[in-house]
Amino acid sequence: MGFTVWQIILITVIAYVQRLDVMTTQIISANNMFWSCMVGAILGDFQMGLVVGATIQLMSLGVAALGGSSTPDYAVAAIISTAVAIGTGKGMAAGLALGVPVGMICIQLDVLLKILNSFITNKAHELADKRQYRKMRLLIPVMTALMPLESAVPVFIAILFGKTVVTSILNFMPAWFTVGLNVAGGMLPAVGMAMLLTFMPLKKYGYWLLVGFALTAYLKMPILGVALIGIAGAIPTFMNYAKTSSTSVGTDANGLTQEDMEDE
Repeated sequence: MGFTVWQIILITVIAYVQRLDVMTTQIISANNMFWSCMVGAILGDFQMGLVVGATIQLMSLGVAALGGSSTPDYAVAAIISTAVAIGTGKGMAAGLALGVPVGMICIQLDVLLKILNSFITNKAHELADKRQYRKMRLLIPVMTALMPLESAVPVFIAILFGKTVVTSILNFMPAWFTVGLNVAGGMLPAVGMAMLLTFMPLKKYGYWLLVGFALTAYLKMPILGVALIGIAGAIPTFMNYAKTSSTSVGTDANGLTQEDMEDE
């Protein structure tokens, strides 16, 4: 795919830092578009990084690793998809054809690393029980260093050895299959949006969806304008909830306020 050594190293480092952020600071953990844009900037096509990242971001809406469950690594998918899309010159469809499956494979790596993490945690507990605190402190950061490899290794392999594989896949895929990938790529963001809507109070505020649709579909309003109108509509609702909440907290079941209780 024509990557230089420094580009491969930087993209691998980005994948490592991304996973490290997820496991520790969580500053940009849910922003897949940020990482794809970083890759696009490194490869000289920021716009492609933005397009691919936005698509992956929509795919991942409503997906969360609840209760210790493992989910596809959409950040890895965004990083690899952007690199492949730019490196092959085949566009987003080619990138998603490799990036999304690799992101799915990361589920298995996540499970394996969580098993290893359980083993190291138990070992740290044993050292603490034996009051070997120095060894315990040296052991605990091991998983902090190992967990990001879940993303860095697949990205490194896909970027370094993916040219032959990707070229073979692209040459092998018939036209109808490529069209199918494009259709699926267009459907997945809609599925992500639908999953997100299931968690929203549509019965009470669903009319705002109609307002947003009318503004974009018929008035051709930019998304920033729609967002500002949404903020303006949300402010009175928030203020009303805040007022209601403060009133309910200040009064108990017998109608006594907090001041009345203090007087008693």
